[in-house]
Amino acid sequence: MKLNSYKFLYTACLTALLLGAVSCKEQLDVGNPNAPTYDANVNTETGLINLAQGAVYINGFGNAITSSGSTVDAWLGDSYFSLPWGYSALMADMVGADASNNQVTTIGQPDYIILDDGTKVTNPAPQVGIIRSYNSRAATGAGNNPLYYQWTNMYSLNNGCNQVLKLIDGIKFSGDAASRANTIKAWCYWWKGYAYASIGSMYYSGLINDNAATTNGSYVLHDAIINQSNTNFNLAATTLSAITSTTDYQAVLGALIPSTSQVGRGGVLTVDMWKRNINTMLARNILVNKLAPFVNGNPNATISKSSTTAMTTADWNSVLTLVTNGIQQSDLIFTGRSAANNSFISPGGGTVSSLAVGTNTSTTFRISERFIQNFNAGDKRLSSNFSMATTYKNNYIYTTRYSLLDASTVPAGVYGYGSRSAGVSELVIAGSYEENALMLAEANIRLGNVETGLAFVDAERTYQGAGVAAVAGTGLTQAKALTELTKERRVALFSRGLSYYDSRRWGWTYDISTGGGSYGNTVVTTAGTVNKNVTINYNFMDYWDVPADEAVLNPSTSGVATQNPNY
Repeated sequence: MKLNSYKFLYTACLTALLLGAVSCKEQLDVGNPNAPTYDANVNTETGLINLAQGAVYINGFGNAITSSGSTVDAWLGDSYFSLPWGYSALMADMVGADASNNQVTTIGQPDYIILDDGTKVTNPAPQVGIIRSYNSRAATGAGNNPLYYQWTNMYSLNNGCNQVLKLIDGIKFSGDAASRANTIKAWCYWWKGYAYASIGSMYYSGLINDNAATTNGSYVLHDAIINQSNTNFNLAATTLSAITSTTDYQAVLGALIPSTSQVGRGGVLTVDMWKRNINTMLARNILVNKLAPFVNGNPNATISKSSTTAMTTADWNSVLTLVTNGIQQSDLIFTGRSAANNSFISPGGGTVSSLAVGTNTSTTFRISERFIQNFNAGDKRLSSNFSMATTYKNNYIYTTRYSLLDASTVPAGVYGYGSRSAGVSELVIAGSYEENALMLAEANIRLGNVETGLAFVDAERTYQGAGVAAVAGTGLTQAKALTELTKERRVALFSRGLSYYDSRRWGWTYDISTGGGSYGNTVVTTAGTVNKNVTINYNFMDYWDVPADEAVLNPSTSGVATQNPNY
């Protein structure tokens, strides 16, 4: 089915979330036909399915409507996958930008760089200062508060799912009623797990709210938010186990997922496939929220000041157990594709990759030299997806010799990164085979099973059609194996919202004085000089402050800080 306009009548409380100018304690006017109450208007199975679909793809990912009537992610792009995920790609130095919109130029600028000849170039406006100075309600109104968007999207997603769960027991279902209801419940638990994972992985503190159209001031630390994500993912798995009618399950899930997302690797997952997707996400929650420093080629590096803790052997074993039962190569996953009309992502502005496709002198996002440096010699993904026909010149670090080609031109069998043509490029929304395989690789390498881990790297490269020589069986040390692993995660998982979390946990985004930093980088100057051994001190805030739109209007009553005290 397509996304239906019917279900987007629910505006204020569902999309204003916990933020704002309109309190969700003020119930919608029953007499207003443009703002119906849910209990009165969502009273059929079809209506509930429409609401559940819209809660995810419009409130969570598309242009959700805020209490002021504006759209959340309307900027140079138009979705959660272009702006919040854009910040991730910028801070991981996968792309650059020079537009003034939404602080995309400043959010990814490091504190300083040291060029090959020893020249130190310093940023006069460090990122932490920019984030703090623009974290205000006034800046949000002007489109200049980067902290606002991911929080808004994900709490909108969470609230929409809360609303569906509130209504579900009052709906009369056809067929096997229990299986149909449980399918929708599993859907809501899955996406609530996803929302809490996103909040807990990015913000220093957050709110646990499992009631529709309400809020509270009981902030908890990001670890507690991740625990709530895990609770919901596990609830989804338990609920899926209670489904007894495959026919009714498939019918409901097929109606929940838009038809444009049921092609390629997207589609109606079996119950077992969905459970494996859950395991991959549970493993991700552990991995991206702990430190596994690998700084300047040192597997034993440490970070002395951080908002989280280091991975332990027990953590690595937990990850390994989960991903061993995670997404398989043949499994369906949750995806998105653009369409010319009526889609939650547009062909030209819905994703980071679509905003990077084109000649580098004119695109919104520009491919970073630090992304390209991760490809091994002879990688078909590099030769098939990128052009060196033009050079974009910019002061500091954003000069690049590379442009991203449209995936429609990439040969069959080789992974294509992005497209501006409707329906061509596949957006991976949650977990994937590639991510799961590379978690298998990293866990094994960290646990001392280097050859086993490298075999997973090779398998994933083969899956994406890289065409490079195998690294397993070549006698690599753990440090060299981790170099292959980190390079491949950056190459394989581009534009999937993970790159900043990786740079953070590997220690690269932390201040050099605390043990962080990034070494051996390629930087091209505006004069055309190609530096190959540049030291970069990003010194980014590891977990963001709560956006002022929440913290000011809904101050903490729990004593937990809404501003990261480590910065």
